[in-house]
Amino acid sequence: MQPDQPLIALTNATFRRVGASASGPPFALSNLTWALHPGDHWAILGPTGSGKSLFLDALAGRVGVAAGQRRYVADLSLTAINLVPRDFSFDRRVASAAQFYQQRYSADAAQLAPTVWAVLQEQVLPVGTVDPASVTLPPPAHPADWLADVAQTMQITHLLDRPLTSLSNGETRRTLLARTLLRRPRVLLLDNPFVGLDAHSRALLHETLNRVAQSGVSLVLVTDEREIPTAITHRLHLTAPAQISNTLPTPEPVRRALTAADTFTNAIVLREVQVRYGNMVVLDKISWTVRRGEKWALLGPNGSGKSTLLSLITADNPQAYANHVELFDRRRGVGQSIWAVKQRMGFVSPELHLYFDRNTTVWSAVASGLFDSMGLFRKLTDAQTMQVTAQLQALDLWALRDETLASLSVGQQRWTLLARALVKQPPLLILDEPTQGLDTPHIDAFRTLIDTYCAQAPETTLIYVTHYPDELPRCITQTLRLEKGRVV
Repeated sequence: MQPDQPLIALTNATFRRVGASASGPPFALSNLTWALHPGDHWAILGPTGSGKSLFLDALAGRVGVAAGQRRYVADLSLTAINLVPRDFSFDRRVASAAQFYQQRYSADAAQLAPTVWAVLQEQVLPVGTVDPASVTLPPPAHPADWLADVAQTMQITHLLDRPLTSLSNGETRRTLLARTLLRRPRVLLLDNPFVGLDAHSRALLHETLNRVAQSGVSLVLVTDEREIPTAITHRLHLTAPAQISNTLPTPEPVRRALTAADTFTNAIVLREVQVRYGNMVVLDKISWTVRRGEKWALLGPNGSGKSTLLSLITADNPQAYANHVELFDRRRGVGQSIWAVKQRMGFVSPELHLYFDRNTTVWSAVASGLFDSMGLFRKLTDAQTMQVTAQLQALDLWALRDETLASLSVGQQRWTLLARALVKQPPLLILDEPTQGLDTPHIDAFRTLIDTYCAQAPETTLIYVTHYPDELPRCITQTLRLEKGRVV
C-alpha cells in the first residue's frame, strides 16, 4: 500500500438509512467525499439526526451505496474494520444471552448467563441448553496471554469470571471494546463510546483510545465536543437535513390536572434495603424517603447500585418483597400490582432504549407510554389520541410520527422515548440518563422542558440520574449519592 493511499475513500457517496418512509425525512448522507488515511484519527460531530451513526455503518459496509462511490484499499478486508456495538445486538449468539440481561434481577437467571471470559473467547452456550456437557464448543478464540493483555489494558481482568448480566453500563462498554480489540482491527469505529460512563471510566477510556491510536489502529468515533480524545487528528462535522431543525424551539409541556393518583404523601420509602446476589452485595442498608413533589438527583459512579435501586422502585426487582419498600404510601407486596405501580410512573432508561422494538412507529411508541407496554396493542380513545398528539407536538416529533424507530437516529429514538415517559403526565418521573445520545440543543431543550413541566405541576416528583451534573434540570433540590452500594 502506498503511504498516501487511503484505507477508505468516499466520493460523492450517498447512503440511506434502511426503513425510512418515502414521505418522511430523508435520513441520508448525500454527496459525501471523505478519506481515511493511515495515521488519521477522526471525530464525527453533528446534531441529532445528522447521520453520524449511519456514517459509521456506511464505513463498516453495513449499508449499500445509493449513489457515488465507496472504496477500500486492496488489502483491507471488512473483517479488519470493526464497529464497536452500541448494544447487545453485537453478536447473534451473545445477543441471545440478552434475554438474561432483561432478567438480571433474578438470581437464578444470573447463574445461567455467560461469563465475560466466555463472551470474549466466544464460548457462549446456545440459549436453551439444558446439559452443558452435551454441547461441543470450538476452542477459545484467542490465546490466553493476548486475552490477559487486552483485559489488563481495559481494566476488566477482575470481571472475567463475572456473569455478563452483572456488569454495570461502564463495565459492559469496556468489555465490548475489549472484545473488538482482541480481533486486532486496523480500523476501529466507535459510536458514542463515552455515553453512560462516569468521570473515572471516561478518563480511563480516553487513555485507552489514545494507546490504541498509538498502536497503529485508525480511530473513527462519533462523539461530542466534550469527549474528543487527544489522539484525534481530524474532525468531520455533519449537518442535519433541512427537514430536521438543528436547534429546537423551547418545547411546551402538556398541561396536567391533579388526579386521584397524586394523593399520596411519600412517593418512595426505603428502609435498610439490602440486595445481594450470592456473595455480592449490590445495595447495603439503603434508607431513602422521597416525598411528593420533591426533585432528586441520583448520582454515583458506574457499578454503585443506581440501576438496582431504580429496579426496586419501578417494581422490576423481586427482592423488593424481601425488603421494606413503600411506593405511594403502600408497602410492596400488600395488594398493589406491578401495573398499578407503573401506571403512576413515567420512566426512561438506557435498558428501555436497548430492548424497545425498533419496528414500532414513533406514534405507537409514544402512545404505549399510556399503558406501560413495549408497543401499542389497543385502540386509543379520542381523549388519548389528543393526549398523544399534544405530546408529539410538544417535543417537535409530529413530522416523524409515522416513521419506525429503526429509521431514526439513535438520538431521535431517545427523544421519542422521552415523549413516551411524559405522555401520561405521571405523578412520578424517573429519568435514568435521559439525554444519552442527544446533541446539546436537545439536551438544553429537555432540561427546559422538565423545569417548565415541574414548575407548572409542582406536585410532580422527579428522580434524575446522570453522569454529567451540568445536565441536571435547575429544579433539582436534593441529591442521593451512591458508591459501592452505600449512601455516601
